[in-house]
Parts: sequence; structure tokens; C-alpha cells
Amino acid sequence: MTESLNGQNVVVLGGTAGIGFAVARQALDAGAEVTVTGRDSDRLSRALDDLPGARGQAFDAADAVALADFFAGLGGTVDHVFVSAGGPYYGRLADLDPREAGEAIGRSLELMIRLAQLVPPLSRPGGSITLMSGTGSKHPAPGLTVIGATVASRAAAAANLALEIGPVRLNLIAAGFVDTPLSARLLGDGLEDRRRELREKLPVRRVIEASDVADLALHLMANTAITGVVYDLDGGQQLLPPS
Repeated sequence: MTESLNGQNVVVLGGTAGIGFAVARQALDAGAEVTVTGRDSDRLSRALDDLPGARGQAFDAADAVALADFFAGLGGTVDHVFVSAGGPYYGRLADLDPREAGEAIGRSLELMIRLAQLVPPLSRPGGSITLMSGTGSKHPAPGLTVIGATVASRAAAAANLALEIGPVRLNLIAAGFVDTPLSARLLGDGLEDRRRELREKLPVRRVIEASDVADLALHLMANTAITGVVYDLDGGQQLLPPS
């Protein structure tokens, strides 16, 4: 059943492709007024062509001044904010730059904190902030040190921030592999092999799509009883024995 967001304002940070775009589309279908953002103005323009009725603004969500100016310029209530901006930081120990690794973890927490400061004053009770996270901390492997630390720190921050910003809510969606353009770029020629492996091994026997994440995101917006929660969305991958 499609969640109803009639009369509510939804902001999607990182809404020009993949998961963010799917959330924006479903929010529009649910009756929300939708604003999407992205760093690339051309990609934003193309996304808006496919999101009739949505508004958009191009800026980097990691830019603290631009982020604050964006929310100040909305000029009204913000009911829900969904965040898929940013990307994963992979690298084996030999290839890691310690400073860059620390900055990647810091940027992730900084964005959460800034949103927790900026959004609640604009929101009605029951409003929400939903951020994408991952399952990297549950599946240790070479190359996942930074992303694993980022995931773990986001979960801890979400629980604590949710206590401070109530009755506005804050939740995380911890996704495993999701079939998106970003996944295609990261895997390259290995994409089809990965899809086939997941179809064979996952308990759900299919690959998770951006629309699956959007379904959950809209539920977290609409259900005002949920806050401080990390929702796993991995098709049961964490239930499998280590390979």
C-alpha cells in the first residue's frame, strides 16, 4: 500500500539518481511537495524533467554554508528529509591515506549533526530525517575499514540524536547491495556476476532495487512511532555464513 504524504514537504538530498531519485518519485506519488538537490546542475535538471512537479537546487550537501543557506531559503515547513548524498570510501590498508580516512568518517557524522540542528526548527512534530547507511560494520573484510567505521558511528549517532531532536525523528536505512547506477560504476564488468550471485544466494532470491529502499523510506516518513532505529535492508545477506 502506498504511504500517504498529502500536504507534506519532502526534501531529498542527493535525489538526482538511484535511491534518492526513487524516493523523490515515490514521495511525489504519495502526494508530497518534493524538493531534490544534487551537486551537478545538469544531472539535477535531467532528474527534474522526470519528476513532474518537483523543485530542485544544485549544491554540495557537504558544504556547511550552502546546506544552511538551502534550508533557510526554503521559506516554510520541512516535514521529511531523506539523505543519500555522499558516497562510500573503500580501500585496503596499504592504500589508505589516514587523513582522508578520518575526514571521510568525520564528514559523515558532521552531516548528521548539521541536519539534526537545521531540520527540527523547520519541522512539525512527527517529522523525520532518514539517512542511508550500510551493513559494512557487520561484514568485516579487507577494504571495508573506513566504511565499517562510518556505519558503526552513524548508528551510535542516530540513537543519541533521536533523543535530542524529538518529537522530530531520525532513522537510518542500512542497505546491502542495491542495484543502482553507483553500484554499476563501482563494479564495472563485474556487475552481472554480482547480480547472479545475489539471486542465487540471498534468501529473497532477488537483487534489492532502489524502489525497495524507497518503499521503506516512505514508511519511515509516515510512521510517527519510529525513531532512533537502524533498519537493515539486505535481502537477508547478513544471515548467510561467511564465504
